[in-house]
Amino acid sequence: MIVAVLLFLLCVVQNVNAEDVPAGSELPRLVDDADILTDSEEKELNQQLDTVSEEQECDVIIVTVDSLNGKTVEEYADDYYDDNGYGYGENDSGILFLVAMDDREWNISTSGDAITAFTDAGLAYMEDQFVPDLSDGAYLDAFSKYTSLCDDFLTQAEKGEPYDTGHLPKKKVSPWWIAGDLLIGAMIAFVMAMIKKTKLKSVKSQVTAAEYEKAGSLDLTVRTDHFVNRVVTTRKIERKQESGGSSVHTGSSGKSHGGRSGKF
Repeated sequence: MIVAVLLFLLCVVQNVNAEDVPAGSELPRLVDDADILTDSEEKELNQQLDTVSEEQECDVIIVTVDSLNGKTVEEYADDYYDDNGYGYGENDSGILFLVAMDDREWNISTSGDAITAFTDAGLAYMEDQFVPDLSDGAYLDAFSKYTSLCDDFLTQAEKGEPYDTGHLPKKKVSPWWIAGDLLIGAMIAFVMAMIKKTKLKSVKSQVTAAEYEKAGSLDLTVRTDHFVNRVVTTRKIERKQESGGSSVHTGSSGKSHGGRSGKF
């Protein structure tokens, strides 16, 4: 009887531990090996990553390291994803954001369905949003923006139209900027109106239109214009069409990955 109870408790403990581990991996979705985040920031980010990953059924991961250990930033990100068993579903869908502090490099590696969800143009857009924060050392802000963008991009991809060339998120404009522009425009218009009014102070209004005419300046003769023909030439200007989609490469494990990398 005692043995049966002990076995039961052991099974319960194992089940609880299994629930704490992300699907398909023994590592959390945030691995801060470079120790650039505080404990509270790590907890906050882990919650964000877990929520987005589980709702979208796509692993959203952040990894920070000090050194790339002789690998390129792309190789390190791809290998880290594959070697640690990340990925949702049969296609091992996921996206991993790697930051290497010693080399000041970053890489985003996509896998499975995430390859099509995060196109080349989409990843370039994401880069513009978080790299300035990385450069400024605002790592929590950079990672939070990345996580939020992943959620947005995956939601859009679910509709069958991933963000891509000519179809990217619209940049949000602050209401304060709009109000400021309107105020500046109104001030400029007011100043211009006052200047014109000042210049007109020496001019007196006349009773009839004839009084505005300079003596002897008007000498009308009969003129007739006949419209004969009109020739309109049109020429179509071809615009260069940018290709969309996602670039794909093969990692050392033989699995396909998309992605983008850069410095900060």
